[in-house]
Amino acid sequence: MHLKLLSLLPSFLVLMSCAEAKDNAISKNAIDSLIVQDSSIVRKYINTITAEELKNHLEIYASNEFEGRATGTNGQKKAVNYLKHYYINEGIQSPINDSVYFQHIPASYLPDGIDASKNVLAFIEGSEKPDEVLVISAHLDHVGIIKGEIYNGADDDGSGTVAVLEIAQAFKQAALNGYQPKRSILFLHVTAEEIGLYGSKYYSEHPIFPLKNTIADLNIDMIGRVDDKHIDNPNYVYLIGSDRLSNDLHNASEKINSTYFNLELDYTFNALNDKNQFYYRSDHYNFAKHNIPVIFYFNGTHADYHKATDTVDKINFSMLQKRAQFVFATAWQLANQPNRPALNEDIKTNH
Repeated sequence: MHLKLLSLLPSFLVLMSCAEAKDNAISKNAIDSLIVQDSSIVRKYINTITAEELKNHLEIYASNEFEGRATGTNGQKKAVNYLKHYYINEGIQSPINDSVYFQHIPASYLPDGIDASKNVLAFIEGSEKPDEVLVISAHLDHVGIIKGEIYNGADDDGSGTVAVLEIAQAFKQAALNGYQPKRSILFLHVTAEEIGLYGSKYYSEHPIFPLKNTIADLNIDMIGRVDDKHIDNPNYVYLIGSDRLSNDLHNASEKINSTYFNLELDYTFNALNDKNQFYYRSDHYNFAKHNIPVIFYFNGTHADYHKATDTVDKINFSMLQKRAQFVFATAWQLANQPNRPALNEDIKTNH
């Protein structure tokens, strides 16, 4: 390095440090000034999301009966029917009509050799701003049977799937008791994630609600395990994408966590230069690429990732519960606060 440039570095680093400190102060002030919506109500319905119910669902959804839920297979068809009947039994309506909970995806849209498949959609209409829609998503598929072994995908993404079911139930119970969300909420279970994010891509190209009315996507993909980094402190979740499009969304998430949960929010995989590039590898990305703010909730990888050993007995249900509750409380805030999350100025400029 040129000596003259080296001599300039200390003052440059001081300037950078001051700028970062200023940005951090601005962010902290924004978070502190946020008004948490309906905290006593939220605390009540947070507690309806239980480890016991999550386990009951997952023991069915990630069982051998569902044959690993590979896209287009009989096992995956059993999975979508399980989700549909759950929503019918809970009285949570379809956004399409009274009986159609499926968005059909033709085989021609999917890779060669894959049969037609379905996304599953359920819906709670908003009381004041019904045209504005918050999406809560998880992928319903896994990788199926490989060399005679069933890959049950308990964490990937059975954990996210059952979390969405419990979150939907909590919102429905609140609505029945007079606490309907002000904005609408779409509970979106997408297929074909494991073979290339096709289910969410299809939804983004054939949306049930206009994408311009979609305020955010909270995407849950693997939240039932604890990775090696956090083995001694499992009270964490990785967040990816929360600030990439909307600081408003990031600040709301931080505020909700500090108000109710005090999880360690680990942003390691949110770094632009992270080698894993997880930001592009789950279904939220098909919303993000349309400039819809997103958060991807993730527990990190583990030794059983995409193996037949990703089974229910290895799930940490207390952490699955807490992470699902965190998503619920964040969703409540977004559905009920006065304004939808605004895009960052640099995103608006390039939009």
